[in-house]
Amino acid sequence: MKVDLFDFVLPPERIALRPAVPRDTARLLVLDGNATRDLTVGDLPDQLRAGDCLVFNDTRVIPARLDGRRGDAKIGATLHKREGARRWRAFIRNAKRLRDGDAIDFGNGVTATASDRAEDGSFALDFAGDEPLELLLERAGRMPLPPYIAAKRPTDAQDADDYQTMFAAEPGAVAAPTAALHFTPDLIAALDKAGISHEMLTLHVGAGTFLPVKADDTADHRMHAEWGRIDAATADRLNAVRARGGRVIAIGTTSLRLIESATGEDGIIRPLAGDTSIFITPGYVFRGIDGLLTNFHLPKSTLFMLVSALMGRERMQAAYAHAIDRGYRFYSYGDASLLIP
Repeated sequence: MKVDLFDFVLPPERIALRPAVPRDTARLLVLDGNATRDLTVGDLPDQLRAGDCLVFNDTRVIPARLDGRRGDAKIGATLHKREGARRWRAFIRNAKRLRDGDAIDFGNGVTATASDRAEDGSFALDFAGDEPLELLLERAGRMPLPPYIAAKRPTDAQDADDYQTMFAAEPGAVAAPTAALHFTPDLIAALDKAGISHEMLTLHVGAGTFLPVKADDTADHRMHAEWGRIDAATADRLNAVRARGGRVIAIGTTSLRLIESATGEDGIIRPLAGDTSIFITPGYVFRGIDGLLTNFHLPKSTLFMLVSALMGRERMQAAYAHAIDRGYRFYSYGDASLLIP
């Protein structure tokens, strides 16, 4: 399909630079069958049914953005996929000044050697020393806010909390699973009371999620791989939910993509531990999920293609036009949509 089919015009003032406070007061656009409703995230328990199950991503965002020097050249790095105990694949700013074997000084005693330049311009970075890499990143790194926020304001201490979900437990993401940012302990308690359960999986979101689609046709776009895990017990419980007539509702496109990667053509969700590079566009037949709660996505992005596959491209174009007209806030710190085909 032509990528231009997924374009739309978003006024810059619709891009949220901070999350709603409290988090569950964010607005919620509900598309349920043919119905459209304007609510808030706090209304979610009334929009679902007893027996439904929400699936959250428990990945934790690491301080994956680093600024350093190679000699007199400024080098920026955004880690996007772990390749070993001390090795990360990274997108590089000012990559023309970097060669295989060059050492980068990121300050605070943190250095890395660049190697293995890939076709996409990324390098492998091998971090020196014996200290745990997590400690090095805490010293030298900063929270990797999306470029559409970072271009408008600097990262600050508040982002260290704002850009983590209440479920964050497994370090390794370089972007937040932003749909889950809307959830609070009070909202989870209300969902539990309504008979709506929840489960956890892990998908370490990579910086590739922010890369623009440069191809003219979706068939020519290559997704970056991300590592994820669904254990056997979780898969069994999700299958049991559907066997009882409940619905599996993915909280965020990260949860959805991992569930779909783990689901066979028979509709059975199986354990998975490994990379996925699934790319969902209109025409895809969903096998493992029955609905999705997600934020509002970028024009011509792989994530807008995904929601168009779930609900129909014309329906999503109309829904986004409605959201823009009604003043919804977009992207990572913005409002949410509940999509039930």
